[in-house]
Amino acid sequence: MAWIVALAPLAWLLLLAAGASLLGFGLLQLFGDLLPLHKTVSKLTLILLLLGVFPLRKKLGFSWSELGFAPPRVFFKQMGQGLLLALLTLLPVLLALYALDVHVWDANRHWTAGKLAERMGLGLLLSLLIGVGEELLFRGLLLSLLRRYLPVWSAIGLGSLYFAALHFLKSKTQIPYAQQTVASGFELMAEAFANWLNPEIISALIALFFVGAFLAVIRTRVSQSLGLCIGCHAGWVWQIKLSKDVCNVNSHSDYLYLVSSYDGVVGPLVSVWLAVAILVWIKVQPR
Repeated sequence: MAWIVALAPLAWLLLLAAGASLLGFGLLQLFGDLLPLHKTVSKLTLILLLLGVFPLRKKLGFSWSELGFAPPRVFFKQMGQGLLLALLTLLPVLLALYALDVHVWDANRHWTAGKLAERMGLGLLLSLLIGVGEELLFRGLLLSLLRRYLPVWSAIGLGSLYFAALHFLKSKTQIPYAQQTVASGFELMAEAFANWLNPEIISALIALFFVGAFLAVIRTRVSQSLGLCIGCHAGWVWQIKLSKDVCNVNSHSDYLYLVSSYDGVVGPLVSVWLAVAILVWIKVQPR
């Protein structure tokens, strides 16, 4: 039974990706060459994954509180606490990368107070949307499902692996519109899944695994804490976006190995830092 539960999310992902491949081709044939097919399929897969949460929640018999939602007042308070937790856990990493000359100030960009405030506000809004979607899917539905049938640490580990792996489900091949066929989406789908075998993603994959594990530990040790996970996730994304706006990665730094090429932030330093943070959290927040 355990192996069926472990592979069920992968089977669901394959099914939705296949549906997105067919749907993406159909939409482009109907409306014209609006987006590259690989981007269309990728975005549709994510949309289907998120929309699938609602019927699956009912089918699996989970209440919203079982997915981690607290009452509204508590939920929004948790989101604020999560944003603060994100600052406490990622800002030291960003400062260290700047001090080590891995990140360098981009002097070519000129900011006014208004432009910076606008960038920060829009970045936070987008980050919150990402946080809500990914946490609802991974620390909400998926972790709840895995915990029903697996020991808690197995659920955390497997759920974190799925979370990390999904970030590398990408294809880059652009198929000209005139050459697209009903099979084109499946070719891109195969390329995206094959990317999991690319050794260049290992550093970032491990770091994102620890990102997922940190959030899952919070979720399993604090009752109805999805708001806390959402705020923390959003705060991390927000800081990374702002860092990329004002800084560049110095390819000549002696400490470049501390980050990966994924986003210039996640990498070995984040892996070690969050592994320590998980141990500290377990110590101060026992079950």
